[in-house]
Amino acid sequence: MRNTLGLTFTPLHPVFAAECFGVDISEAISPAIAAAIDDAMDQYAVLVFRRGTPLTTEQQIRFTKSLGELEPPYTKIEAEEGARLDNPLLSDISNLAPGDRILSREDRKRLFTLGNQMWHSDSSYKTVPAKYSALCAHVIPPTGSDTEFADMRAAWDMLDPGTKDQIKDLVTEHSRIFSKGALGIQFTEKELRDFAPVRQPLVRTHPHTGRHSLFLSSHAGRIVGRPLPEALMLLRELTEHATQREFVYRHKWRVGDLVMWDNRVTMHRGRPYEDMKYPRDLRRTTLTCGAPAMEYSQALQ
Repeated sequence: MRNTLGLTFTPLHPVFAAECFGVDISEAISPAIAAAIDDAMDQYAVLVFRRGTPLTTEQQIRFTKSLGELEPPYTKIEAEEGARLDNPLLSDISNLAPGDRILSREDRKRLFTLGNQMWHSDSSYKTVPAKYSALCAHVIPPTGSDTEFADMRAAWDMLDPGTKDQIKDLVTEHSRIFSKGALGIQFTEKELRDFAPVRQPLVRTHPHTGRHSLFLSSHAGRIVGRPLPEALMLLRELTEHATQREFVYRHKWRVGDLVMWDNRVTMHRGRPYEDMKYPRDLRRTTLTCGAPAMEYSQALQ
């Protein structure tokens, strides 16, 4: 459907996700265009912008900032040789070291990055979690490396009433210690402090649409007031429900694609590829929600 600003949104999945046409995101966009993209995000939760050539760092940051406030810098795991990208506002979602060399098998950044293949929501391990993430493809391997997205609104809608009543007020704890630790990663004392668990509501309400959604992630490893085995079983059961095929859109990357998703209502995961053989270079900018999800959840009750 084309709106009055010339934007067209073509659905990519029966439940959510759409491709956006009619805007050049390499150029500055007007407040009206930004508002239309926000409205489309409220509806589709995942938007795909296909360009053929990647955005520059300046262009990607400008486009993302037109939709909100960027996340402040935070503790990142870098390659043994240091950071590859020269702008801290970009997250390096790649298997590359400085000089664009493929990371060694034992490089700690590579091992951390393997956790991206687990279902997660960006920055759910922060007190103030992420709003939108925007990921731009610079280099794509010949096979594999797709990204899957799961609609947590549809997953909530399809729960039975008894389960909804059981979980609607539960509070979880999120941390990279839980997600990366499940892969056997060991942490420094500083990382243990920096990655201390934060509390998040298990069920969120969208501030514009009023729709409920599950707030799940591989970073979620505890439920407040529940024994650990019981909590982990419930989180696993809900994740299995929420990632059924009918709730999942799988994106096949092309160089130049920018995919933007709403972390408040989706989870995502990267799919495997031959990362010791082929380079994969994607760069992410991330918007903050601006306030703790716990505070917002309590304000809605």
